[in-house]
Amino acid sequence: MDSSSFISAIVLLVLVTDPLGNIPIFIGILRQVDPARRQRIIIREVLFAFAILIFFALFGQRVLKLMHLSDTSLGIAGGVILFLIALKMVFPHPEGRADHPIHGEPFLVPLAIPFIAGPSAIATVLLLVSREPHRLWEWLGALSVAMAISAVVLGFAEKIADFLGEQVTLAFERLMGLVLTAIAIEMLLAGIQKFVQQISHAAN
Repeated sequence: MDSSSFISAIVLLVLVTDPLGNIPIFIGILRQVDPARRQRIIIREVLFAFAILIFFALFGQRVLKLMHLSDTSLGIAGGVILFLIALKMVFPHPEGRADHPIHGEPFLVPLAIPFIAGPSAIATVLLLVSREPHRLWEWLGALSVAMAISAVVLGFAEKIADFLGEQVTLAFERLMGLVLTAIAIEMLLAGIQKFVQQISHAAN
């Protein structure tokens, strides 16, 4: 992935937050909620996820330093996580995603975390900022656009599901999973290359 590209950052963040793949989950969880409140809940959960990702964008580097984690290890771990997420998108479980029974109105979990701001989204934000911290405001802008896209898609989840149908939605998710697989491999190879270079410098 070209981490210097603002557009590629938006695309990557949209892929890892996976609003299209979250449509059936949001519909299922919010089915028991009063229809008049569903839009408010979706906006609230997206804002929660946005706040969590903003926190990691601003303070994630301090957390990494506190835990003595390098950018190289973060890059490799991020690539592995994205690859696993991509595999689930390309090869979904035959019975679909596991149900998450919620009693009452959902709050923060599981909609904001982990379905929007999951491990892959957090790792991606950390990786973007760690590679080019001087472009922090651009990454925050890309994150804002990605969250706005998620809010729109999830806000019209029922209409999108009815319009596209289950098969078309699944096909789109698999296509996004294929793109995410390529991005994950690129991140993984970049992390391994950096690790090899560090070993070579240390040996010399």
